[in-house]
Amino acid sequence: MSQMDYSDLKQTINSYSKRNLEQRKNWYSRAAGAYNTARPHYPQELIRQVVEITQLSSSSKILEVGCGPATATVDFAQLGASMVCLEPNPDFYQLAQQNCNKYSNVEIQNIAFEEWMLEADRFDAVLAATSFHWVPPNVAYPKSAQALQANGYLILLWNKELQPRYEVYQCLSEVYQLNAPSLDRYEDRETQEKILQGLGQIVKDSGLFKDLVSGHVESEVTYTVDEYLTLLNTYSPYLKLCPESKEALFEGLRDEIERNFGGSLRLSYISAFHVAQRY
Repeated sequence: MSQMDYSDLKQTINSYSKRNLEQRKNWYSRAAGAYNTARPHYPQELIRQVVEITQLSSSSKILEVGCGPATATVDFAQLGASMVCLEPNPDFYQLAQQNCNKYSNVEIQNIAFEEWMLEADRFDAVLAATSFHWVPPNVAYPKSAQALQANGYLILLWNKELQPRYEVYQCLSEVYQLNAPSLDRYEDRETQEKILQGLGQIVKDSGLFKDLVSGHVESEVTYTVDEYLTLLNTYSPYLKLCPESKEALFEGLRDEIERNFGGSLRLSYISAFHVAQRY
């Protein structure tokens, strides 16, 4: 990744985390239910690799930062590990409680990581699943390191945006150009890999963690047009779109997908992890 690319990535991350805390707490409230149903979970192979690297077990203590509706929480809860999961959004908090209802080893707190009272040197792992970019870096990395026991693990999971084939995107691009040109973008495989490399570099640059290990798993899923539009409505750029533009865009996408692609799309995505130990 070039220096310019890396700078752009850090700037993008800062654009998320620099919003005031109340904005960040409520950002997904309008789309919490959609997020819970439409966002993909993390592949079991990815979870297996992370558990193997970190040697987490039923005796482990895990702190999760920004658990959302518990998308990744359940996979780690099944280990029997003791989990403290922080989620500032009240709607996500309610969904996480429902999704983890049968796991007595999981405690979910409706609080932001910034507000959480530090419990130093307590945890074997700090986990964040597609959420760490919402926490200011000057809080995220130092506070995580302080919460970990010596040689404890920072575990960052990422699900990149689901993408149709490029040929399909080219057809949908006309709809974007007509209704929301700012959202007309396609991340190819090389771009997504560079972004993931950059996210790993940020961990290294914090100077607080060592022995970074990275990995990824590629997945394919089929979404109906309704499921696909629900998914799009969980991504931040779409949440920012004015209602009139979004309605026109979604109507255009629905027509295009039903007319040319049989009412469903085959989508691919990369799930990745970065695991590093506290110094």
